[in-house]
Order: sequence, then C-alpha cells, then structure tokens
Amino acid sequence: MAAYHVVLVHFPMALWMTAALAILIRAFSSSALALSIDRALTPLLFLGFLSGAAAFAVGLMVWPWEAVSSSPLGRNHALLAAWTLAYWTLMMITRWLHGEAVWHGLMRFVMAGLALIGAGLLGITGTLGGHLIGVYTDVSEVLRRLGWEVYRTFYLPDTTLIALAAATVLLLAIGWWGRKSQAA
Repeated sequence: MAAYHVVLVHFPMALWMTAALAILIRAFSSSALALSIDRALTPLLFLGFLSGAAAFAVGLMVWPWEAVSSSPLGRNHALLAAWTLAYWTLMMITRWLHGEAVWHGLMRFVMAGLALIGAGLLGITGTLGGHLIGVYTDVSEVLRRLGWEVYRTFYLPDTTLIALAAATVLLLAIGWWGRKSQAA
C-alpha cells in the first residue's frame, strides 16, 4: 500500500503546484494567455482535489493509525496532509463560486498570496512524507532555522488558537460588511 501512496501523492502535488503557478500568472496578468490559463484553473483544482483525496485515503491505509499517531513526524505529516487537502479544496470552491470576481481589485493579490501559502503547505507536507520514507530535503533545514524541528510534535499554543478564532470572526465580519455594501 505504501508504494501506491508514494505514486498517488505526485498527482495532487503536480496539479496543485501547477494551479499555484496558474493563479500567480492570472493575478499579475490579464493577457490572452493568462485568461486561457484561468479557464483551466477550476478543472485543474478539481482534479487536484480528487487525486489529493485518493492519496490521503490511501495514505491512511499505509500504516496503522496507532503507529502514525505515536510518531511526531507521522502526526505532523497526517496533520499537514489534512490541512493541505482542505486548503486546496477551499481554493477550488472559492474560484468556482466567485468566478472572475477573484481577479478584480486587490482580491487578485489575495489569491496570489493564498496560492503561495498553499504551495508552501504542499511543500512541507511532501517534505515530512519524504522524511518518513528516508528521503530528506533542504526544506527541513529551512523549517529548522525557522524554529520547527520536524521530528518533534507540532505545537499549537492556546494564544495561536485564540488569534485564529479572532481572525475568523474578523474575516467573517468583513465578508458580511462587503456583501452588504455590494448589495446597496
């Protein structure tokens, strides 16, 4: 089963990295090429979602959950894989529901920033998976210099959770306010 997971993960990685590049191109250009790339973005994100969900499901079958959850590296990889799948799924839903509106005004730069965050999540998830099978990259050294040792449990302090909750409430309020101002 491990071999299937290793093969499967390369599909969402390629699709989501291509989607990130497509978003960056579209965010900074309105050329005919950028518009053509944008037309392929939603199907690209959808294929990434399907292959990501398959890779995640197969990944959960590679080792027993007791083994994965007893290893800090295994927990971090599973956690970041879930975050990455959820993140890119939300990017797909956002692009699908809002269409061309995501490229108007400052939102195009928000999309570019979100694409970079998604690519970063994907890179870290892949790095942790590589460590699990003995393939190491320099990304883990970058993470180490940023203060995260990949072989230790990911720690999320209460203040971070409070900040995330406050940011969520703030973003929802901004969204509702923006929606009301558009309707008026």
